[in-house]
Amino acid sequence: MSMAVGTSTGPKSDINITPYIDILLVLLIIFMVITPVRQMDLEVKVPQPAPEDLTAPPSADVIVVSMSETAQLAINQEPVGIGDLGAKLLEIYSARANKNMFISASAKLPYGDVVKIIDIAKGAGVQDVGLLTEIR
Repeated sequence: MSMAVGTSTGPKSDINITPYIDILLVLLIIFMVITPVRQMDLEVKVPQPAPEDLTAPPSADVIVVSMSETAQLAINQEPVGIGDLGAKLLEIYSARANKNMFISASAKLPYGDVVKIIDIAKGAGVQDVGLLTEIR
């Protein structure tokens, strides 16, 4: 700290901006932390273990879209092409109150193929999509 010789010792007219910079940086950090990072994802419900006394066959109104290793699609064992899948699902789900669907796909398929089926189903009005797994 230096002392000025021969100058008046009146009030200083410069503004100290250090506290303002500190407040600005704190606010910047707060806004960076509380800003949510939007991720494109799917809601996932973890399947629960099946009860041991499961003997009833599945209901007739359950829709299962299956995809084989060769990418052949079928809706409840009825073959359908990938181009016709959206129209067929829209036809099925337009008059239904229950908008649930299950997908059964081969484990050897790329995950992108399954996501493509989910996207087509969501576009056709399906609300909940379940993934069926193989029991080993």
